[in-house]
Amino acid sequence: MAEISIRNVAKTYGKTTIMEGVNLEIRNGEFVVILGPSGCGKSTLLRLIAGLEEITGGEIAIAGEVVNKLEPRERGCAMVFQNYALYPHMTVAENIGYALKVAGVPKAERMARVAATAKSVGLADFLDRKPGQLSGGQRQRVAMARAIIREPQVFLFDEPLSNLDAKLRVQMRHEIRRIHNQIKATSVFVTHDQHEGMTLADRLVIMNRGTIEQIGTPEEIYEHPASLYVAGFVGSPAMNILPGTVAGDGRSVLLADGQRVTIAQTFKAAPGQLVQIGLRPERLSIVPVAQGALGASFLFFEELGSARVYHLLIEDIPVGVVMDSKLQLAEGQKVGLAFAPSALHVFDGPSGRSLVRQLADETVGELA
Repeated sequence: MAEISIRNVAKTYGKTTIMEGVNLEIRNGEFVVILGPSGCGKSTLLRLIAGLEEITGGEIAIAGEVVNKLEPRERGCAMVFQNYALYPHMTVAENIGYALKVAGVPKAERMARVAATAKSVGLADFLDRKPGQLSGGQRQRVAMARAIIREPQVFLFDEPLSNLDAKLRVQMRHEIRRIHNQIKATSVFVTHDQHEGMTLADRLVIMNRGTIEQIGTPEEIYEHPASLYVAGFVGSPAMNILPGTVAGDGRSVLLADGQRVTIAQTFKAAPGQLVQIGLRPERLSIVPVAQGALGASFLFFEELGSARVYHLLIEDIPVGVVMDSKLQLAEGQKVGLAFAPSALHVFDGPSGRSLVRQLADETVGELA
């Protein structure tokens, strides 16, 4: 079993705190993606798990054993880096089998395992080539094969697809997920790319400034973001955000231009409280101006082929709408925006925390 327990982990460099109070439980055989922008601490957390950096506080356990004091080679982890980290003077076969050679595995057994591993990642015809003769995708497969052949308890991926073009990234995402399903090792994958996170993860871990903002399945994160930060980071195009004030009835929000939005969900906010309304672009529809629809003015659209992204304004706030309908609209034309009330998200203005989620969490706590 290769569960990973991260308990109250902290990391500082001198007087600078990089992360503090990080807690995360990763189940055996799970594929967890740590997602966040540059500088949020995701790669640092991965390096702490691998033992490439020393933790300042807390503890990390792998398969039930605290590994704080163990060397990287003693932790049962294999790491795949962004820059491949291949030996340029060695062939593909020599790169893949290097760890076995160092471990003293007999040559015949070593070459048999190299051949089998190379075949599993589609490199059987490239064993005699050197890294400089390979494409970026092939080099990344070599790096993955070198990790696989060690039969580790844990795979650690540090933004391994960042150097590939868009088409190769999609192919390699499929390849990584296929290999994970095949070998069933616990996998931790770090990326800033939400598409990688959403397509690869069993669970997503959203990081922000050295702390964990939210943990959940891709669907949970997308449908029920815990904060404005998560709502803005996950989803493309990003969620539309409209500032407003809770009306006197406590069940609707007044926007800056005076329009009223009725909230179907129960949310915890007092009349007069500043809030932010969230609406996913694909949950909106452009309709003729009518009572009950949110009023907006059309700016322009982006053609995606199968759909369009319509850009509009509500007062002076930009709003995006994704629809497969090909509408003929003039710049400045007044339109209505229709949406299901259940599609609304409500966030606290100052803190950015989800008010609907906060109430749900408190209700669960009361029932417990």
